[in-house]
Amino acid sequence: MSSYHAPSRTAGRLKRPFGALYYEVTGSGPALVFAHGLGGNHLSWWQQVAHFAPHYTCVAFAHRGFAPSDAIAGGPDPADYAGDLAALIDHLGFADVRLVGQSMGGWAVLEYAIAHAARVKALVLSSTAGTLDRRQCDPSGGTEYDAWAKKAGAAVADGIARGIHPAVGAGAAERSPALHLLYRSIDEMAGSLDKEKIRAGLGRTATRRLADLKDFPVPTLLIGGADDVVFPAFLARPIADRLSHAEAHIIPDCGHSPYFEQAAFFNRLLETFLARHR
Repeated sequence: MSSYHAPSRTAGRLKRPFGALYYEVTGSGPALVFAHGLGGNHLSWWQQVAHFAPHYTCVAFAHRGFAPSDAIAGGPDPADYAGDLAALIDHLGFADVRLVGQSMGGWAVLEYAIAHAARVKALVLSSTAGTLDRRQCDPSGGTEYDAWAKKAGAAVADGIARGIHPAVGAGAAERSPALHLLYRSIDEMAGSLDKEKIRAGLGRTATRRLADLKDFPVPTLLIGGADDVVFPAFLARPIADRLSHAEAHIIPDCGHSPYFEQAAFFNRLLETFLARHR
């Protein structure tokens, strides 16, 4: 007979000015908090929570406006994400945390880490530069970024015409149609939420310059997918090079969602990084 015991798991709703923020806590050990992207919610991290819960207290939540958190009239403002994250961490009573942000989730985790650096043991930016101005991060002065944006825009349009979600991409959808279906199903849980309006808000609030982070003390790992058509993965290494305590890893044959489509690879990178920054 198996001696396996599933890790402890609880769910809760944190009262915030907009309504309730939904969250789940699984496992035990040091706090490891996951912030999802525009196409996700707390369920996006199913492959990370299951892997890390035996050794970490894993927290996954749904950003304001994303079900099962409460909806917001007019939709959420990304500028409010970091405040929600801070309130959740305080509510759960964590003295320190390790933060993982995917795409849009980078807005929450980077801003929290800037404001509360002493409490953040490690920061992971997956397919995101968070609130950094992407074009300003391009060592070519924007030339390479503009060329990427033009090519990526065409690839996104082609994929959408074929029913492929941009955050998964054509390659991953072909290799793993079941994962692509699951990703789309999770995305659709947001219902009528205006994603384009949120995307505009993300652009409006991504104004930080790398010079703002010249003394940023938090150990940071940037992870990118080589085939990403949503985030310019080629920026990950230049960003890491400009930070005092950062490194970057680009995963080949991977699109915008490495945590989802190449979970085993992603989890190994995260596990190794966390082990170095306890």
